[in-house]
Amino acid sequence: MDMSASEKSTPLGAPSTTGGLGARRGATLALLAFAQLIIALDLNIVFVALPEIGAGLGFSEQTLQWVVSVYTVFTGGFLLFGGRAADLIGQRRMFVLALWLYALSSLVGGLAWSPEMIIVARAVQGIGGAFLFPATLSLVNRLFTEGPERNRALAVWGGAGASGLTIGSLAGGFLTGAFGWPSVFYVNVLLAGIGIVAAFFVIPRDPKRNEHRSFDLAGALTATAGTTLLVFTLVQGPEYGWDASVIVWSLALAAAFLAAFILIEARSSDPLMPLRLFGNRSLVVGMAITFLYMATFGTLPYFLTVLFQNVQGFTAIETGFAFLIPSLAIAAGTQIGERLATRLSIRSTLIGGMIVGAIGTALMIPGATIDASYAAIAPGLIISGIGQGVVWTGMWIAASSGVHHDEQGVASGMASTTLNVGNAIGLAVLNAIANRHLHGLTGEALQQAITEGMQRAFWFAVAGILLSIVVALCSHRRVS
Repeated sequence: MDMSASEKSTPLGAPSTTGGLGARRGATLALLAFAQLIIALDLNIVFVALPEIGAGLGFSEQTLQWVVSVYTVFTGGFLLFGGRAADLIGQRRMFVLALWLYALSSLVGGLAWSPEMIIVARAVQGIGGAFLFPATLSLVNRLFTEGPERNRALAVWGGAGASGLTIGSLAGGFLTGAFGWPSVFYVNVLLAGIGIVAAFFVIPRDPKRNEHRSFDLAGALTATAGTTLLVFTLVQGPEYGWDASVIVWSLALAAAFLAAFILIEARSSDPLMPLRLFGNRSLVVGMAITFLYMATFGTLPYFLTVLFQNVQGFTAIETGFAFLIPSLAIAAGTQIGERLATRLSIRSTLIGGMIVGAIGTALMIPGATIDASYAAIAPGLIISGIGQGVVWTGMWIAASSGVHHDEQGVASGMASTTLNVGNAIGLAVLNAIANRHLHGLTGEALQQAITEGMQRAFWFAVAGILLSIVVALCSHRRVS
């Protein structure tokens, strides 16, 4: 995955520098990292409050999971749409719009008086996340020159996301206990408001576009419908049963819409997702690795939460603190990844991070038992976390390399869509592997079966990480 100097893009409005970031550019990066923190925080902050939300609004056990699932479904479905909108409408405009969606939907969520109202609010939050993630990532890629400068920026951006996972768990437990479940929504109103005001001061104006660009409405509708239905199928399949009529129909419609989308894009003069982007080997490799990353590393927090709370009896706050060590390790790994990517090739960085991550994940397995102490699993959490951080930085560098600044939004949307779909598929597969022997068991036998299933899932995650290494090795060009 090698690129000559002539292929590297210089971001609009961001002259190449060899030294540190200036004060204005440092403030811009801080805001983009803050936005990534909001996205990561919002993924975890609601988990801890779910029991209180269910009791307060009268959810059934079957419907409560939709507070989480609807966010995932709508985020996954609208990522490509949000990425292209950032290219055509403007990255700063989409950044601000996404934060407005976060603020307003969070306000409605905190004021919700019925299950239906909070589910709608979470769906809009998901759309806000789908708009914010590619806008934020494409702003990093446009405003910071490809090479060491962008690598440093992506490491800071990625480290903020890693921090948000722990802060979300801790903040969710504290806010729910101190102020009640609505507070986990109201805090987003404050955070998004800060981001909106700051955006007008530190993010450069969107560049003027001389040529007229169409939005490709047919492509946008088919891509959004197909991706949303696909994510719905993957998220709800384990819950409803893979042979349930709603799942079968959802999968069939997803395939039909996505096939129609490909046909539309092939014939469009100004497509939503230019198919020629698949000729960018670095982007394709980045997309494949984001998919595998979330199908493996991305599933670990779910299984660790089950282990800590359901098996080893941690409280919600204790679980949040248990995630502090791996989150710090991931944040450290993102900084290591930036240094390796600058000094070595991206391929070497990715492979090195994957090897470390696979070793760490394997070392977690002996600690995944009923009576194991936290100290037994901590070394694996640290080593796996460092590997995850290295790969996280490397895969986003790969996905942005050689992409023109006018298409950074859609490239970010493409890579983040595979990230979301990879997480849904990985969790569905590993959950099925972990839970296949639980039927009819109770008490200690059930807990023993849960830990054995979890250990199998960890081994399959290791196998998936090793598959990622094969993907990286098969890339012939190298990004320096």
